[in-house]
Amino acid sequence: MTTTLTPTPNRRRSALTKGQLPKYAPWVVLGASLIVGAALVNLIGFNPFGWGLISAILFTVGLVAWSGSVEGARKAKDKLATCLVFGSFIIAVLPLVSVIWTALVNGIPGLMTPGFLGTSMNGVTGVADNKAVENGTRVLGGVYHALIGTLQITALATVISVPVGLLTAVYLVEYGNDRFLARAITFFVDVMTGIPSIVAGLFAAAFFFIVVGPGTKTGAVAAIALSVLMIPVVVRSSEEMLKIVPNELREAAYALGVRKWRTIVKVVIPTAISGIASGVTLAIARVIGETAPILVTAGFATAINNNVFGGWMASLPTYIYTQILNPTSPSNPGPSDQRAWGAALVLIILVMLLNLIARLIARVFAPKQGR
Repeated sequence: MTTTLTPTPNRRRSALTKGQLPKYAPWVVLGASLIVGAALVNLIGFNPFGWGLISAILFTVGLVAWSGSVEGARKAKDKLATCLVFGSFIIAVLPLVSVIWTALVNGIPGLMTPGFLGTSMNGVTGVADNKAVENGTRVLGGVYHALIGTLQITALATVISVPVGLLTAVYLVEYGNDRFLARAITFFVDVMTGIPSIVAGLFAAAFFFIVVGPGTKTGAVAAIALSVLMIPVVVRSSEEMLKIVPNELREAAYALGVRKWRTIVKVVIPTAISGIASGVTLAIARVIGETAPILVTAGFATAINNNVFGGWMASLPTYIYTQILNPTSPSNPGPSDQRAWGAALVLIILVMLLNLIARLIARVFAPKQGR
């Protein structure tokens, strides 16, 4: 009588895992890389950036070499590609994390100052900053006037840019048919996408110089400059969203006898509205932090100006610029730096909120999918 021997669980597990690195291998290599990297960096003077760079190189080399000796060349190449992908991700994320962390550390003291969001710089002089430094009292002045100016200028630029950009995209997708005019519009939109922001500011300033007169600086001029930067973004994003609308929807409407303009208004645009709205929101976030065109076109003010069509107007970017470049008290720039960092944090929060709103709009207005 013959008996069949069944493999034990330990033997089966060994056979399945033969030729593979243990699960703890990356952690062992990481620990060794950090230790060796710290020792090498100490030889030339320790710094966190050098330690991280050398440790990452040692980790990649060590893990790939170990994998090649145990698992073979194919798995080693896979490990190398994985390390490169993760390394690229870390390189891309680190600057963003550094910027946000620096803005939080330096901006929270200014943002937490009582009255920072509800007062302007009207009447705040270097004497007040000197007293605040000498006596340790509260830093006066806030960003209320700059915040209101930013919202007004950006809102007016949006009112100008969205209709022009959306109608241009509708023409390119629905009526252009690769005509000469459509190709010319596409070319100029591509050119406008890459122009420096200062050029847009100079264009708006020169235009109002001819129409109104020299030295015209208002929030409306700044809105025109920002709209020059916004329109190409709106055109491109709206054009791409309109292109992905299935042609079957258009043909179904035409088969029912619906006119083309009504098909566009009732079928095409509602189908693409989520992408269009998110593209518009991202275009707003792109221009809300522009400094150069607003300095050229709107100037700078220390008091609140609610008239976007008259008088100089402050904005958050120009407020930050002037507080850093020209402190209220040159001998004690600390309060000005605190106000500038607080305004920078407010601007970052606005941009983050706009991006969150874009994602929310895209989710709310996205076409409902059936089961």
